[in-house]
Amino acid sequence: MADTSLVLSVNNLKKRIKDKWIIKGISFDVHAGEVFGFLGPNGSGKTTTIRMLVDLIKPTEGTIMICGIPVSKHPEEALQHVGCIVENPELYTYLTGWENLEHFARMLPGVTEERIHEVVKIVGMDQRIQDKVKTYSLGMRQRLGIAQALLGKPKLLILDEPTNGLDPQGIKEMRLFIRELAKSGLSVFVSSHLLSEIQLMCDRVAIISHGSVITVGNVTDLVRQSETFVEWRVTSYEKSLTILRETEGIRIIDQEDPEKAVTETMNNEVIHSILCEMHAEQIPALNAKLVQAQILVYAITLKNPTLEDLFLRLTEGEKID
Repeated sequence: MADTSLVLSVNNLKKRIKDKWIIKGISFDVHAGEVFGFLGPNGSGKTTTIRMLVDLIKPTEGTIMICGIPVSKHPEEALQHVGCIVENPELYTYLTGWENLEHFARMLPGVTEERIHEVVKIVGMDQRIQDKVKTYSLGMRQRLGIAQALLGKPKLLILDEPTNGLDPQGIKEMRLFIRELAKSGLSVFVSSHLLSEIQLMCDRVAIISHGSVITVGNVTDLVRQSETFVEWRVTSYEKSLTILRETEGIRIIDQEDPEKAVTETMNNEVIHSILCEMHAEQIPALNAKLVQAQILVYAITLKNPTLEDLFLRLTEGEKID
């Protein structure tokens, strides 16, 4: 029996252009009602993958299934279940928001005026829908674009950089809006370079590098796999550094220049900061070792790893596009 919760299934997707493999075997699933993040550095193959998902380009190998329908064999039937915005939504700025939706509705079978009212309400544009699009903010244009993508009642919404160009308030509103869409049962596939937003917005994430997916999983679980960062605020900088370096399982990731590492003074003692990657279980024994060496430990601060930390570790420091 087919898994009805599986909205998008990508299996061993590959794309070759001339003699170069751009996409080298990507696989992931997107389930009903989840926000799925797609992350990758510049040139990793994100946009190429999205274009294959919506049949703008054909894969060299592999399969894409949308609601159990193979895109390669039945593209029109499969894509009836998809709403998509790649980069900025294409809108007619000299028309009102309502007129834009009417225009796009005419291209889709069975979209009634009632449905247009529904999507306007969903995206929260009741008050401005009769205004011309040229008067809209970027965030409002994004919402209108999403309204357009929702006209056909899709089960999968694909958004490429939905917060691109938005101010912090607009980013927050878009994040909350996408979460609300998922609560209604819609699956949302989000490509974004804003790692902090993906961590707040998405249930699961795929990280792609050089045309291959290097990890797929629940955002919380992936972050937990990373070791904890611990900041030590200590005296006797060189002595502390030696003990930390000699302790197995500890990686020093940020040591300050001793001449510049003076973060503060207390009781006439100079306090330095050293940041390590280590397991939290090692803290008591290491603290005892430092104290035994007559090093004063003024603070031990746990810094929980973020999706950005995981991303940089998995992609060996590649930059986000």
